[in-house]
Amino acid sequence: MTLPLRFTRRSALALAAGAPLALAWGKALAAGDVYVRAGANFTPVNIAVTPFLDDEGSTRIGDVVLSDLGHSVFLLPVNPAVFPERVTNPDARPNLDAWKTVNAQFVLTGRASGGGRVSAQFRLWDVASGAQVAGQQYSTDAANARRIGHLVADAVFSRVTGETGFFDSRVVFVDETGSKEKRRKRLAVMDMDGANVRYLTTGDQLVVTPSFSPSAQEVAYMSFRDSDPRVTLLDLETGQRSPLGSFPGMTFAPRFSPDGRQVVMSLSDGSSANLYAMDVGSRSTTRLTNDSAIDTSPCYSPDGSQIVFESDRGGVQQIYMMSASGGGANRISFGEGRYSTPAWSPKGDLIAFTRQKGELFAIGVMKPDGSGERIITEGFHNEGPTFAPNGLFVMFFRDPGGESGPKIYMADIFGHAEFPVPTPGYASDPSWGPLMK
Repeated sequence: MTLPLRFTRRSALALAAGAPLALAWGKALAAGDVYVRAGANFTPVNIAVTPFLDDEGSTRIGDVVLSDLGHSVFLLPVNPAVFPERVTNPDARPNLDAWKTVNAQFVLTGRASGGGRVSAQFRLWDVASGAQVAGQQYSTDAANARRIGHLVADAVFSRVTGETGFFDSRVVFVDETGSKEKRRKRLAVMDMDGANVRYLTTGDQLVVTPSFSPSAQEVAYMSFRDSDPRVTLLDLETGQRSPLGSFPGMTFAPRFSPDGRQVVMSLSDGSSANLYAMDVGSRSTTRLTNDSAIDTSPCYSPDGSQIVFESDRGGVQQIYMMSASGGGANRISFGEGRYSTPAWSPKGDLIAFTRQKGELFAIGVMKPDGSGERIITEGFHNEGPTFAPNGLFVMFFRDPGGESGPKIYMADIFGHAEFPVPTPGYASDPSWGPLMK
């Protein structure tokens, strides 16, 4: 696979899939075979990520792969300190009997070559069968070498779990610096592992609640100038900004429909707030709710047919669902406390939420009918979940209060593990974009 210099909507058209590296030495499992099922009860698969041969320079592809898989939850990298051999020929089958002694179930080998362009290839070996079960090669400009690591990790994750990968993706967020009283907030975008941070605004205006478009190339965000909230669409490829509108009383940026042609938003009118859908092309709006409550934080279902949102129409913040065209709404949250910031999984099977109960703020998930509620993490102060492209992980931000500030965390939807996402300063309001193209 040859990767262009810039991974954008336009340059994605130049992508061409490379042929997988030939299978060898053993009968590979069928394409549909899965080694570990992502779920509440599972045993992680042990994988040895051997150093990529000739992988040098400031960006080491093998290190990116190792870090990614170390955050995959369902795959557990073997400690390099116990490796039974040093792989000197990544094209040859490793000594799989030796790898059995350290309980490795898979061995990943690879090579990389640098210069003006970077090329890399990998092979994934099943220790039990002796088969090479995956392999691919990539080439790109040196500035984009880290993305090869993410692509390798995605390919391995997908082959072992049967699930789509999630490492080759980006997150837009609000970068926060300065004291509590004089906090500077800038819009920023980064790789999902916190690398390659790029600032999108200068910090001269307050920015909040950014949202990725389905194409992963546009971001909607809200900024304030003289207390006047404005919604802007930013093209990450060209840097072009286009105003979506000025909406007095808006407190939460719009969310895109799955096809990117509409956004749904909450607009206040005095003491109430109602939901509206806007056609991105024509800027025409359609009112979806009409009551005296505060309806906010709307989010489309993956097929675009429904909208989930939070409302206090029952006396306290709860989560409701209705048709994307408006009309009656059904309450789906019934646990103790206040429910807010719902986000629909890309798979359509779950809705993530924030729950406040006393002084504790929990991040959880439930099925679209409200059943199967499961708390992922709880503490002070968690908020704003956003799903990974494969629906198996969420990011959120946690603010401990006091003179410190918020930080972003990642957790799997089953609550097995939680990881901090490194950012240059304080960070909030993450929005996890789709896989890159």
